[in-house]
Amino acid sequence: MDRILDEEKKLEDEFELSLRPKFLKEYIGQNDVKENIDIFIKAAKMRDEPLDHTLLYGPPGLGKTTLAFIIANELSSNIKTTSGPAIEKTGDLAAILSSLEPGDVLFIDEIHRMPRVVEEVLYSAMEDFTLDIIIGNDGSSRSIKIDLPPFTLVGATTRVGDLTSPLRDRFGIISKLEYYNEEDLCNIIKRTSEVFEVTIEENAAIELAKRARGTPRIANRLLKRVRDFALVNGNGNIDLNITKDSLDRLKVDSEGLDDTDHNLLKSIIYKFNGGPVGIDALAASIGEEVSTIEDVYEPYLLQNGFLKRTNRGRVVTQKAYDHLGIDYQKSIFD
Repeated sequence: MDRILDEEKKLEDEFELSLRPKFLKEYIGQNDVKENIDIFIKAAKMRDEPLDHTLLYGPPGLGKTTLAFIIANELSSNIKTTSGPAIEKTGDLAAILSSLEPGDVLFIDEIHRMPRVVEEVLYSAMEDFTLDIIIGNDGSSRSIKIDLPPFTLVGATTRVGDLTSPLRDRFGIISKLEYYNEEDLCNIIKRTSEVFEVTIEENAAIELAKRARGTPRIANRLLKRVRDFALVNGNGNIDLNITKDSLDRLKVDSEGLDDTDHNLLKSIIYKFNGGPVGIDALAASIGEEVSTIEDVYEPYLLQNGFLKRTNRGRVVTQKAYDHLGIDYQKSIFD
């Protein structure tokens, strides 16, 4: 069964495309990032130059892809999209780069997952707008250089630490996206409800915002599900009672934690005496991939004080014990 808060992109989430703002003035939240990018875009247009290559990083679902499309719109440019795992060979990257027109934006999602041999080809493309590739077999191979039109690369990653220094250093603009506050999430939820043509009361929008884990993608998914309950079990309007009942049915608690979060925290408490526990052992105990725990579950739990990292491993905090209603036993490593 899919996790209701799963932040990985799925095909059924195509509805999100209609929810995305098109320009910076419509984009809610991330004010510092938004204001800086606005300045950089205006300066690039005044100089009639391509925008510097831009790296956007942060937890999943915070709007990195949306910002990439907004950048293209603000530049009045076309955008071509791909992802790191999709570029398996240097020829794949060469084909993409050679198809670019002057001023185009190339968006590479999950850029940290691009193979290193492909990444090295990207260096000269970013720095000098040239493509250096080797063609032919070992006995008759030769290097050729292809000039590329000026373009802007926008890379997105949830794991900026996995980027190599040579690649990271070639981005002129590096911006970190933070979790959203409840006020901004509430405004996003109300905007989405208008797109859905559904009425939502202010206190219901606030309740949804509290349980959305600081993430617009999750807020929109929860709103979509609550809308279903409101339609079937109510009159179609979303009020506080239907919102709370819906979220309880979805097993999303008052802090935005779901069954998977509870399972992770309880596993550390009951199987490892509250920690510390290494990430590999934790992943095995709950049947999840290490990368999934690090990218999807941990960031929110760490930032909100339910979990902490030590040099010996993960430790559950007293706040988590209190939230789960479990008697707190202080770790010798506290």
